[in-house]
Amino acid sequence: MEAHILSWLIWLPVAGIVALTLVPREQKDVIKVIAAVATGLQLWVAVILLMKYDSAVGTYQFLEKAAWIPSFNIHYTLGVDGLSLPMVILTPLLSFLAVFVSWKIEKATKGYFALFLLLDTGMIGVFLALDFFLFYVFWEVMLLPMYFLIGMWGGPQREYAAIKFFLYTLVGSVLMLIAMLALYFTSGETFDLITLSQTAPEQLQGVTWWGFSAIRVIWIMLFIGFAIKVPIFPLHTWLPLAHVEAPTAISVILAGILLKMGLYGMLRINYGLLPEAVWWFAGTLAVLGLINIIWGALCALAQKDLKKLVAYSSINHMGYALLGMAAVVAAGAANGENILSAQAGLSGAVFQMFNHGTISAMLFILVGVLYDRAHHRDIDGFGGLAKQMPIYAGITMVAFFAGLGLPGMSGFVSEFLSFVGAFPVFKVIVVLSTLGILLNAAYFLRAYLKIFFGPLNEKYADIQDINGRELFIVIPLAVITIGLGVYPSPFLNMIKATLNDLITHIVQLGGAF
Repeated sequence: MEAHILSWLIWLPVAGIVALTLVPREQKDVIKVIAAVATGLQLWVAVILLMKYDSAVGTYQFLEKAAWIPSFNIHYTLGVDGLSLPMVILTPLLSFLAVFVSWKIEKATKGYFALFLLLDTGMIGVFLALDFFLFYVFWEVMLLPMYFLIGMWGGPQREYAAIKFFLYTLVGSVLMLIAMLALYFTSGETFDLITLSQTAPEQLQGVTWWGFSAIRVIWIMLFIGFAIKVPIFPLHTWLPLAHVEAPTAISVILAGILLKMGLYGMLRINYGLLPEAVWWFAGTLAVLGLINIIWGALCALAQKDLKKLVAYSSINHMGYALLGMAAVVAAGAANGENILSAQAGLSGAVFQMFNHGTISAMLFILVGVLYDRAHHRDIDGFGGLAKQMPIYAGITMVAFFAGLGLPGMSGFVSEFLSFVGAFPVFKVIVVLSTLGILLNAAYFLRAYLKIFFGPLNEKYADIQDINGRELFIVIPLAVITIGLGVYPSPFLNMIKATLNDLITHIVQLGGAF
């Protein structure tokens, strides 16, 4: 298995789809079990990968390469490093848990789980692909099932939300396609990301298109494509509606995995292939991070729908990752004296990608638990639920505290590292960004008080506490959140070597300002 362990991760969900085609659609329990087995096996393979991964090596491991379309130099190339490994672990974990979140799906069950497994394949493929064409294929594979999962199994405005998601993402895909072709024809007619990371900076040096630097033109096209997915203000407007209308499990995947694909794409493609533009764009990226932090928090503070509050909190939390990514330029300041700041910032960004995946997943699952019982998400429509749902109230408290970045929770560590990394080069922006922490506390604590304290709303005098299936889903996420908050070193050590190599690559090929 080890020789093709990455292929197993990609194709196990596809095997699950094949198995689903053999099952009559009336056998809904069997369909759900097959989906659980397929994602469970994928998670098991991911754990094996984690155990065999050598954290001391910063380069790609478990490489697989086979000719796919030789006439155009396109290969089936897979690999994993410290940048992709966290998401390669998180994707099977959330996919497995999301199957159990979806256990009550009764409408077109077979179609739902087939599309879900196809979505799983596309997501994991993005994080493993080392051929730009293959990366793009997996990116597009993800788009179609997400459109149908929102459009067919979502809420009252599901069709509008699905179309808006599809159009936004498609615009980004078109820009990415143009940028990919530009890199292909200007850098030796190859899609291999390892080769492009060495040839593209040299081949594009000094090249201009329409009076503009080719490097910067390609960077912007790629950035917009990835920024839509993050999402970065002002390209974020599709996200709240998509979250509100999507089924709970799809909201978990959307926040936990899909948003991180945008950040991952920037780090893998923009930073890896066009390091020179990192210096040029870092200030803008830091400002956009600040806007995401403040705007997302203010929007969350204004919400009365609990799910929409959590959706806007995702925009806020992605801002911290952007700030950490911008900190990489500290490595070029003062002749590299701030290399530790660059390492801290980039580590904070990657850690935030993983942390937000677990925390946001937990939050959306808990929102879904409450919606299943009350059939609404109006924050002002509850009250006094702590007495009726003590276990649920306790777990929600953990999730809310993690969301607001309380010390002892994993989110605090990643946000702190992002601030530490960015402060030497973006002092004013970092100071202003800390206001986001206060706003985070305001909207999470306000929602918690209104839902769980005060007089009990008599409509919920008989409401049931969280059940065993739901505990099975959220407890692993809570354990990870607290565990990495108390002891983050294993995670930081896992990504350290790769991020150091990326910083060195940016400094050497991108130059310093």
